Amino acid sequence: MYESKLFWSIQPVVAGVQLGNSLFLAALPMVVKERCINATRDSSLNSTSADSWQSTMSSFYMTYKILSQLMPIFPGLFLAWLGDRGWRKTPIVVPLMGFILSRLLVLLMLMLDWPLEVLWVEVTLSGLCGSFIVFWGGTMTLLSLSSADQDRSKLMMRAELTNGIAGVLGCVASGHLFDLTAAGLRPGVMTMLVCLLLYAICVLYMLSFLQVQTSSDCENQKELDTKATSDHRRQVLNIALLWVAGVLYDAAVSAAKHILVLFELMEPLHWSVAQVGYGNASGFLVILSSVLSATVMSRWVSDLTLITMGMLSYAAGIFLMAFVTTPYMFYIARTLTLMCVMPTPIIRSLLSQQVHGSSYCIVLTSLQLSLKVSGVVYNPLYIKIYQNTLNWFPGFVFIISSIITFVAIILIRILDRVLAVRSTYQQVHEDEDADEDDLWPLTNDCSDDINHFDE
Repeated sequence: MYESKLFWSIQPVVAGVQLGNSLFLAALPMVVKERCINATRDSSLNSTSADSWQSTMSSFYMTYKILSQLMPIFPGLFLAWLGDRGWRKTPIVVPLMGFILSRLLVLLMLMLDWPLEVLWVEVTLSGLCGSFIVFWGGTMTLLSLSSADQDRSKLMMRAELTNGIAGVLGCVASGHLFDLTAAGLRPGVMTMLVCLLLYAICVLYMLSFLQVQTSSDCENQKELDTKATSDHRRQVLNIALLWVAGVLYDAAVSAAKHILVLFELMEPLHWSVAQVGYGNASGFLVILSSVLSATVMSRWVSDLTLITMGMLSYAAGIFLMAFVTTPYMFYIARTLTLMCVMPTPIIRSLLSQQVHGSSYCIVLTSLQLSLKVSGVVYNPLYIKIYQNTLNWFPGFVFIISSIITFVAIILIRILDRVLAVRSTYQQVHEDEDADEDDLWPLTNDCSDDINHFDE
């Protein structure tokens, strides 16, 4: 089947990109930390306290994250538009080229000792090429085009699994690779070289081997498109509830994830680069548990119930994370979030079922963009809250994430209730129509008898 061929052919690209990104993202805070400590030491010869360099580091991250969220907006929409016009490889290949150029710039920064602000140029360059937002939107589009409604969530969860496994491997290897200084190379140089190699292999694979869906392959989408246009008003309500719930949940997860990087480096944890890598790996292992949970429980519960269970799992785990003071408590909190990856891919799957097949790329990419653009609001807010509560309760921001997650759960339950009422209403009408159809033969028989009597 085309679905199976496409799924397995796109897995090397997903794995290679995530492996490169996880290596880069694990090395990035260590590079920023080293430069911030040096900058703090130069500006104040008598003080290099943790609070001073952490404040500088968090401020730098705020600018970096804002650029990463704003720059892909218009390029992303344009690339998604091209994808829906038949250029299916474009939303995947262009971001890959952006990864290569931006990581090459970081490599030059490390080798030539350029200032830290070069990273702002790096994230801008990556954003102008779409970054991971467009790459993932393009990948989900190809999977949506090649799957039926009932199988789409599973297919997307399996892609998340591949993404997670590659992330685990990258995070575990990142700490050891970062400190590798063969032939007098500075820390981080080997990491960038490996990243560039992985991205280059992915580009060559995309251009040479990956087969995308052609117009003849899309004929089976006509039936789905006809069904998708049957009730526009109800679809708008479904899309709105799913969209807002997805944005809120992503805000709770992403903002806490960014703060968690700083949380691990400060007291009382004060982790090394290897420990940070293992901590990130535990986060990616959650993807494995989420996929297994979704695969098993999807036989008995609906997609909306799976979303609710995943959100409840995250709300419990991140609430406990607020009170973590030792490594074992950190991993206990991680364990509670075993199903937290389920909501987002299932929300993508449900959204794709509400629109035309010719609009998959623009809808899925727009969702990714809205998730990131909303970070322009919540990321600076979270960082400011973290800075103001650093001395008396560093985990306060995690409690905020737990509260936001519960708001998203309420929206999902509202949608579940609306769909249940609508299903009951439709069933009643179908039963009434069936009863009317059963009466027609009797009516015709009676008419025939009357006509025969008249004769």
